[in-house]
Amino acid sequence: MHRLLLLGSLWLLAAPPASSIFQRPTGSPAPPRLQYLLEPLHAAVHTQRGATATLPCVLRALPRNYRVKWSKVEPANYRENIIIITNGLYHKNYGPLSPRVRLRHSHRYDASLTITDVALEDEGRYRCQLVNGLEDESVSLTLHLEGVVFPYQPSNGRYKFNYHEAKRACEQQDSRLATYQQLYKAWTEGLDWCNAGWILDGTVHYPIINSREPCGGRLLLPGVRTYGARDKQKDRFDAFCFTSALQGQVYFIRGHLNFKEAGQACRNHGAAIAKVGQLYSAWKFSQLDRCDGGWLADGSVRYPITTPRERCGGLPDPGVRSFGFPSKELRTYGTYCFVEK
Repeated sequence: MHRLLLLGSLWLLAAPPASSIFQRPTGSPAPPRLQYLLEPLHAAVHTQRGATATLPCVLRALPRNYRVKWSKVEPANYRENIIIITNGLYHKNYGPLSPRVRLRHSHRYDASLTITDVALEDEGRYRCQLVNGLEDESVSLTLHLEGVVFPYQPSNGRYKFNYHEAKRACEQQDSRLATYQQLYKAWTEGLDWCNAGWILDGTVHYPIINSREPCGGRLLLPGVRTYGARDKQKDRFDAFCFTSALQGQVYFIRGHLNFKEAGQACRNHGAAIAKVGQLYSAWKFSQLDRCDGGWLADGSVRYPITTPRERCGGLPDPGVRSFGFPSKELRTYGTYCFVEK
């Protein structure tokens, strides 16, 4: 083990052009809750898939023989997984995030965590903990990905997934099970869906904007209705998936193609048939708008509408419309392809 650096005295850095990282804005000063760590100005950091994000953690002073430990709280099992530990001189990375994380280290008081090539599973709550004997203290920050939540069910109908199958189905469609916060935000933005679905923490919910008889009745107020925690092996529901920005492009190929021909058409262009999550991402972030139904990788036929119009489904709100899962051999459509950048 490397010998820890003993700091006999602390010397302040030369004041940077923006000194707000060293102290909170002035006003009515109050005694700091933390002795060594600065409270972050913002508890949430917003980013997109594929971007680089930095979670701030700055010390106001360097105690003797200290360590800083970064960890992530996983909502599915509430375990805290260590990401990186440093003593100011040396550091060690841990876990699946290891290849994509580093300490920013813009000055000697800076223990901020930088995550490169942000992935869907990186969203969540992180903790920066100063380990200093009896005086341990920590700050918590949340990494939020901008994205879109969509309901998902398989070709054989509603309520077919147990929890593990729902999780796998979302991942197969370039997405992951949504968190409750993501589902709630989607509801505030207009998601209205009568079928209950699994989310990441193993609970089951459904978002309702317009109260109606088949969806709990007219007397219940709009909201995210909940069935609570369910048996992950035995109980079966749909899934609410979440995806974010693409590192590539979704485009449409016209034609009268069955499912097999659609896949080949994409491959002929050096692409792959698009997944459901990729189509939702292109609709959300690239404003993809087409009135043409096209095959997707799961065998469904869908089309994205950003500007609603009478001859494109007739619905008043933007969204990704679905024709369900037609016969792969007998029905013909165009296809949506995805090519990586």
